[in-house]
Amino acid sequence: MLERLRGKRVMYVGDSLNRGQFSSMVCLLQSVIPDGAKSFETFNNDALTIFTAKDYNATIEFYWAPFLLESNSDNAVVHRIKERTIRTDSIDTHGQNWEGRDILVFNTYLWWMTGKKMRILRGPFEGNDTKDIIELETDEAYRMALRSMVRWVEKHIDPEKNRVFFTTMSPTHQRSSEWGGEPDGNCYNQTTPIEDPTYWGSASNKPVMRVIGEVFRESRVPIIALNITQLSEYRKDAHTMIYKKQWSQPTAEQLANPKSYADCVHWCLPGLQDTWNELLYAKLFYP
Repeated sequence: MLERLRGKRVMYVGDSLNRGQFSSMVCLLQSVIPDGAKSFETFNNDALTIFTAKDYNATIEFYWAPFLLESNSDNAVVHRIKERTIRTDSIDTHGQNWEGRDILVFNTYLWWMTGKKMRILRGPFEGNDTKDIIELETDEAYRMALRSMVRWVEKHIDPEKNRVFFTTMSPTHQRSSEWGGEPDGNCYNQTTPIEDPTYWGSASNKPVMRVIGEVFRESRVPIIALNITQLSEYRKDAHTMIYKKQWSQPTAEQLANPKSYADCVHWCLPGLQDTWNELLYAKLFYP
């Protein structure tokens, strides 16, 4: 992989799920690189992270843009906003930071799933003037964002030189009743995969999945979907659970009931996201 990436720049763009996939790729590759021949740096208040394999003149990068479009959640550290809002026609706000990459791996999904409607700002975030905000159905707002991404790709990507990928929905496992478990459980203490080959959890929105296919078929530049959704649905045992980084110390009440603070969204490393990157590797070099 490192030899194939010689002289190239790879960038993952999206939310914390894509950051996990980025971290997986770095972990897979960095162990064979001597300490003095690699670096790991962050820029723009953690919005941009760059791993460099110096002897290969190659970088693997992550850029925080949970909606791809500009939003009020663009601070990579402080982004827990009650009323998430995205701005129309703002793809270049982040897109200017993606230019010049040889391989782009986008994702955006989980942050859209906060309700049936999404707040859309028409006009700038700055200023004290009354904001022109409308609400769209979530799938239509999602379609708008993906179409903006496609327009950016068509304008900036040369399909003879560059490759573009999109990682599909990452499932969550918040309700163990969905796979025949306890009525009030979740992923906590799950140690085996789901064996039903037809299993599909309620957190994976099929209309949104269809939007991905419809929009990408319109693109004049190939965008390859890394379809990780079904294979990841089975892995109720692969989440970070209570072993994630805790930003605040769990309360005594939480500690007495660990499933109450289990993270059933993100994934352990090493683990499932390594498989996502093996799929990326296969599609990169054996299309």
